[in-house]
Amino acid sequence: MIPLAKKATPAAIAVLRQATAIWPKRMKASDGLLPSKAHVNQNPNSDHNSGHAVDLTHDPIAGVNCSVIYSELQKDERVEYLIFKGKIWSKIKGEHIYTGPNKHNKHLHISIKKQCANDTSSWFPWMPEPSPINKVKAKVSKVKAKKKEPTSPKEN
Repeated sequence: MIPLAKKATPAAIAVLRQATAIWPKRMKASDGLLPSKAHVNQNPNSDHNSGHAVDLTHDPIAGVNCSVIYSELQKDERVEYLIFKGKIWSKIKGEHIYTGPNKHNKHLHISIKKQCANDTSSWFPWMPEPSPINKVKAKVSKVKAKKKEPTSPKEN
């Protein structure tokens, strides 16, 4: 059994953060980092248990087409294996039928190599970089809010 991590790796967290930056209106219902107790009992050797895996919700309407991502991430050296729509892929074994109880039809499972746990570089390099405009506007709004003089209550 893989020891249970208290926190997902920076690389796994980066997948979800970067996906949300690129597709801000995406669904997140099947996103996942650390496992539930039921998941640990069902799959005690899952990479989720060590924090080296992430599930990304398949939401082609919002642009998150996990069929495309599944194919593109096969080129990423950080990937240990991928599971999606009843298929599992790894560089060593190639693609074959996934026989686990969850066929991963609603999300893409990405397992990250242990030595790449801290690599937060782009997980979606084929996509345009997200616009930083929203972050800049948010920072500017906070600065303006801090500069406002506090109003004192009227004296009666």
